[in-house]
Amino acid sequence: MQTAICTLYEGDYHYGVGVLTNSLYNHGFRGNVWVGYRGDLPFWAQSARKCEGLKSLQYHQQTVADGCTIKWVQLDTPKHLTNHKPDFMWDVMEHYDPEIEAVYYFDPDIVNKCDWDFYEYWVTCGVAVCCDSWTIVPANQPRRIAWKQFAENNGFSNIRDLDHHYNGGFIGVHREHKLVLLMWRKLLEIASETGYLDLQRPYSLKHTNTYPYFPNDQCAMNLALMISSCPLSTVGPEGMDFIPGGITMSHATVPSIKPWRKKLIIEALKADPPTITDKVYWQHSQSPIQLYSGTTYKWNQFALRVGSAIGRFIRRA
Repeated sequence: MQTAICTLYEGDYHYGVGVLTNSLYNHGFRGNVWVGYRGDLPFWAQSARKCEGLKSLQYHQQTVADGCTIKWVQLDTPKHLTNHKPDFMWDVMEHYDPEIEAVYYFDPDIVNKCDWDFYEYWVTCGVAVCCDSWTIVPANQPRRIAWKQFAENNGFSNIRDLDHHYNGGFIGVHREHKLVLLMWRKLLEIASETGYLDLQRPYSLKHTNTYPYFPNDQCAMNLALMISSCPLSTVGPEGMDFIPGGITMSHATVPSIKPWRKKLIIEALKADPPTITDKVYWQHSQSPIQLYSGTTYKWNQFALRVGSAIGRFIRRA
């Protein structure tokens, strides 16, 4: 199956982009990784060459390793990048890489742990999503009811009941199910136009705590899944290492410190020892893209061991 990856980043999240790409490549992904970004290219992508694609798309292309390429697209959107996900996925599938059969979005603070063959099979089963750490949001939960009312008040019908809440950091969509991306984007636009969502400033307490309780892209994605008739194929919160037992991916969500910012020994002394995400981040930090000097890498491998030992001591104390 011909597939593509996409992600979005600005600032120091480029470290996450590099590790995400490494972890996908090291587990068998071959193809294009489309990266939408603000600002400048990271230091490790300075070899990328300027290219022109379909419909005069300007981008930079970087060869990662045999069969894997990063295509850097500089974005000019006023939106917070988290609210640009459905737009970028649609552009990748319909305009940038129209020969692909499926597109997968990963947040840049995710590290893949699973063979790519699984993802290709997964997306044939339905829209691929992972449960959030806040897993159960029953159909009769007040916020879920408010989302449904919001959709009905804006012309949507035949809304199905769902009882699980899915994390917006990952979604895989086969071309057969691409309309879910348009629904997701439309819901964000309607919420913005009606004053229920600020596309430039997600997660505001104002929108979190007032009807229809619609503060961010993740709520819009979950409502799009309710409105869509597309089949879903879901894994539980272990799919992102929110609970033990996961084998799919690892996600450094709030309140976790991002692995590239974490002072491992200092945080361990504060009773925050290295997480699974920290460990797999450093595992994939050097190849095929080298993100750190050998000295920095060795120090953090040492810090992982010391931090883990401190964590074990604190738990036993």
